[in-house]
Amino acid sequence: MTIQSWAEPYKIKMVELIKMTSRQERNQAIKEAGLNTFLLKSDDVYIDLLTDSGCGAMSDKQWAGMMNGDEAYAGSRNFYHLEETINTCYSYKYTLPTHQGRGAEHILSKIMIKPGDYVPGNMYFTTTRLHQELAGATFVDVIIDEAHDPSSEHLFKGNVDLGKFEALIERVGAERIPYICVATCVNMAGGQPISLANLRDVRKLCDVHGIKIMHDMTRVAENAFFIQQREEGYGDKTVAMITHEICSLTDGATMSAKKDAMVNIGGFLALNDDDLYEKACELVVIYEGLHTYGGMAGRDMEALAIGIRESLCDNHIRARIGQVEYLGKKLMDANVPIVRPIGGHAIFLDAKAILPHIPQEQYPAQALAAALYVESGVRTMERGIVSAGRNQETGKNHGSKLELVRMTIPRRVYTQSHMDVAAEGVISLMEKADRIRGLEFTYEPNCLRFFMGRFKTVE
Repeated sequence: MTIQSWAEPYKIKMVELIKMTSRQERNQAIKEAGLNTFLLKSDDVYIDLLTDSGCGAMSDKQWAGMMNGDEAYAGSRNFYHLEETINTCYSYKYTLPTHQGRGAEHILSKIMIKPGDYVPGNMYFTTTRLHQELAGATFVDVIIDEAHDPSSEHLFKGNVDLGKFEALIERVGAERIPYICVATCVNMAGGQPISLANLRDVRKLCDVHGIKIMHDMTRVAENAFFIQQREEGYGDKTVAMITHEICSLTDGATMSAKKDAMVNIGGFLALNDDDLYEKACELVVIYEGLHTYGGMAGRDMEALAIGIRESLCDNHIRARIGQVEYLGKKLMDANVPIVRPIGGHAIFLDAKAILPHIPQEQYPAQALAAALYVESGVRTMERGIVSAGRNQETGKNHGSKLELVRMTIPRRVYTQSHMDVAAEGVISLMEKADRIRGLEFTYEPNCLRFFMGRFKTVE
């Protein structure tokens, strides 16, 4: 007999009890949170699909590794284990630990960007773009057009549009482009991968013009799995082999290790260039900690080194992506509009299609996320015009063709039954979507407003 189904490649040793709430309790909770799911208390959440960052389940080997933490201020053995792991698995020569990914983004921006520079990328990410802007650069989106179309079935919607990239080089000059930021499994596009063929073409173009490639590698293992499944010539390669090849085509990387590597805190800046490494070492001492621990405890560096290797296991990543696909297919079978093809870490609901009666200036994705919590106890998050932010000079919202609600699945945390409940909540809400109303800000922070902003329903 051939077994067609897959199962999680692990056993459950411990459980955490979660609270069941009534609709009345959820109505009160979301009201107190200003209709912002980020401001909900986790105790009031049944199934938490807000993010996959830092909320995955660590393995027994990771927990055991934490007992071997060397908390020396300088020269921790856990740092050298982490450095060796990153060099072996990802190819990068130097490693600087940071408290999480945005610490690495901050240091990278300060050592490479000058005021007036331009940084192209395959779609922005919120903290990445903000660090670039604070350093004086202008972000330029050079992702392919298909990435902005939720219904497009393009298999590699994370690809760089070489024509857009070349047009920017011609317009501003290569000397004003310190690097291109290439993300693997592009978050804001719906967890969509970039192909190795495209990355090689980007490498060739950058070599011609002397531009570095800096890799946002937060979900690189997921991207490698899609290459294995979708790109010709890679079906017989392991995820670990493909991941190493991806990284070897780039000059450095920022990593939020709270995703792929399944630790609760931590990240790193990885570099190959000696001069950039020396500059980064000077700054990491100021903003994070000594270069051999940065922003991390020794025990967390050990858990990270172990988690990196676990993340590259084919059985693990097949089950991880499989759970995302399971939820996505249930929603597609019920004709719920989502970003296609299904991405790596989340299902993205198309709020424009679900709530066509709400204009984008009234934040339909934010309204949908709040309504879904009330309906089901499932916490999700907005990825649309609220996340895109506001132009500080003009005061206008940054444009965003995508208006999405992200249902992000933490690694090794929930069962398929949880996915069933989450899907049922969305399907139930679809039947009453015309009752959902738009929102307006009651409090709007100057930057990264999706974290702390508060809203009210438009009357």
